[in-house]
Formats: sequence, C-alpha cells, structure tokens
Amino acid sequence: MKGTKILVVDDEENIRLLYKEELEEEGYDVELASNGLEAFEKAKENDFDLIVMDIKMPVMDGIQALNEIKKVKKDQPIILCSAYGEFKQDFSSWVSDAYVVKSADTDELKRTIKDLLNVK
Repeated sequence: MKGTKILVVDDEENIRLLYKEELEEEGYDVELASNGLEAFEKAKENDFDLIVMDIKMPVMDGIQALNEIKKVKKDQPIILCSAYGEFKQDFSSWVSDAYVVKSADTDELKRTIKDLLNVK
C-alpha cells in the first residue's frame, strides 16, 4: 500500500481529516480536496490510484466531478461516499466504481478501497 495515492474529496473538513488519518494509518498516501472542482483539477494534474468523493458539495458536486474526471481519465477508480443512501439508486452515480454510505465508522470504506485496489 506504500506509494498508493488516494484523493479524498469532501466539503466537511472533519470528514476529510478523519478519512486522511484513517487511510494514512492503513499505509496510503492521502491528498485532500474540498469540492468537486478542486478534485477535477487535482485529478487532471496527478495520478491517483483511487478517489473517494462526497456527492453534496459546493462549487461542483461529486456527480459532476465524477463525470468530468471520467472524461479525461476514463479508468480512474472512484468511490462515491455520501451520507444520503438514496443516491445509490441514482442512475448518474452508477458511473462510479463503488458507493459507500458515509459514516464515522470507516471499516466499510477501507474494505471497499482494498477490494478496488486488489489489496489483501
């Protein structure tokens, strides 16, 4: 996992910092973005092994950012992570590689990341 780069995108600073801390403990290199536009700019300029992105954010929401990122990097793995479970049924979220309901318990997120990155 050392050298595996993950971009965490969330407008809530406490969530960004929680995910950064938890994922760095797992050995990942973590960068942060506070909205979809910032995530899109970072994704264009950097290679990330995975992006974990909230949906409801200002400036550019996660669905818009997901679509813009996939236009320039169609194979970019992206996990949508939202407190709102109803987005899981939203057709526009199906472009993502996985969907996780946001929680202070990061176990499901960590499992999903390991599955997508094929980490044992």
